[in-house]
Amino acid sequence: MNKVEQSWYKPISLINIVLLPLSGLFWLVSSIRRLMFRIGIKSSYKASVPVMIVGNIGIGGNGKTPFVLWLVPYLQSLGLKVAVISRGYGAKPPHTPYKVSDDSTAELAGDEPLLIYKRLGCDVVIGGDRKASIEHLIAHNEPDIIVSDDGLQHYQLDRDIEICIVDNERRFGNGLLLPAGPLRETPKRLKSVDLTVFNGSIKEDGYSLNTTGIYSVKTGARVTQFEPKGIAVSAIGNPSRFEKSLSANGVTITQSKHFADHHMFTEEDFEIYNKSNIFMTEKDAVKCQSYAKDNWYFLRVDAVPSEGLVNKLHNLLDRKGIITHGV
Repeated sequence: MNKVEQSWYKPISLINIVLLPLSGLFWLVSSIRRLMFRIGIKSSYKASVPVMIVGNIGIGGNGKTPFVLWLVPYLQSLGLKVAVISRGYGAKPPHTPYKVSDDSTAELAGDEPLLIYKRLGCDVVIGGDRKASIEHLIAHNEPDIIVSDDGLQHYQLDRDIEICIVDNERRFGNGLLLPAGPLRETPKRLKSVDLTVFNGSIKEDGYSLNTTGIYSVKTGARVTQFEPKGIAVSAIGNPSRFEKSLSANGVTITQSKHFADHHMFTEEDFEIYNKSNIFMTEKDAVKCQSYAKDNWYFLRVDAVPSEGLVNKLHNLLDRKGIITHGV
């Protein structure tokens, strides 16, 4: 994080006050834009299958990807054929829409879409034009429901269900809009979503992130014999949460290195660490597998929803007519 981003999660300071005029401009532009969709000056694309958006009102590090990794299998357990669309932040595909495959790399697909595909094996398509991505999936894969990984503010796309993920620890930071704060929309936006889900909450509207093991970046296999000491390297929105999880699992962190969220690693990024053990997230691991060493590891975490959250989601799907009553 740079100094501005660090200030978002501290009491309001001079740097935030200086940026307030830009936040006011951001609010004005985004409010007018949303109003244009609401009153019909601009139109939204309505897909022929239900669309569920999983997003947030803030910038990164909210635990959205682990929730999607739980959500897709849950929907599949209800008998639905699920596909995922994503913008593919930082990806450089040969064309769009681009369907993620076994041959895809993080450079082509983006880290989060590649992780979702590798972990779940479901149909994943990336591209900035979400309408084109959806129509590609409908034409070639015939899904019953499409999950949009992020896109809460992408009002060009009509949606059947909106789920907003909120980090229970950081919440809304200093409560200010970009760039003075971390928010893309004000917390009032939560009143209009179908479901607000709190990452790290044990209440009925939350889920916990549970560690399920240490894995080899090189092979993807779980490891039980390793030296629990090394360097924590991350390119994620909330590195402190990752490092706390490492420490909680008995790993002694000798040094931490933070890169920008979604940073595309190269071998050169790791040269200075010589033979040190490297620990990273699963999202970062998919970017490094081709050149990883034997002593590079990733911490796997899984979202574990409360029973109340599962019931709320099931009732929402039932109410929207996406599943039949009693499934």
